[in-house]
Amino acid sequence: MKQGKIIVISGPSGCGKGTVIGELLKLDKNFKLSVSMTTRAPRPYERDGIEYYFVSKEEFERKIKAGDLLEYTCYNSNYYGTPKSELEKAQAEGTDILLDIEVEGAENARRAGLNNLITIFLIPPDFEELKKRLELRGTEDATTIKNRLIRAEEELKEKDKYDYIVVNDCLEDAVKDIYEIIKK
Repeated sequence: MKQGKIIVISGPSGCGKGTVIGELLKLDKNFKLSVSMTTRAPRPYERDGIEYYFVSKEEFERKIKAGDLLEYTCYNSNYYGTPKSELEKAQAEGTDILLDIEVEGAENARRAGLNNLITIFLIPPDFEELKKRLELRGTEDATTIKNRLIRAEEELKEKDKYDYIVVNDCLEDAVKDIYEIIKK
């Protein structure tokens, strides 16, 4: 059986990572989303074990010390990380696993020397569009949006470290471009 690919998709908050990944999952049954772990509170529509594993800060720090995470970062005072068990299981099954992770996590994944790793940076068409998308989500207050935009400027400086950069101007085109990258 062939070993599955690990596909890292990064980009600033609001660039459409979740939407693009959702479409990729519908497009190919061999894709699986890696469920990240976080210490942040769930949004109203999120379920534990589906969108994220929601854990306490203490539990997350235990996982760090035990070496159970491929990568982790602290973003807006919350931890986010990828359990190694998610990747190991998918690769053993020959499943291509999608990771929605921050730039620091992508760097850690690159450093880990993973087989079949593909890194993709998703960007909005421009900064104004990014701001508009964050505001339209309606899930954060103005201060959080401002912080996300400041963070986005920093993250965009890292895009050239990725194997591919995809502009999410049109959802269908972005999904098609990423699908073709993964399949080649």
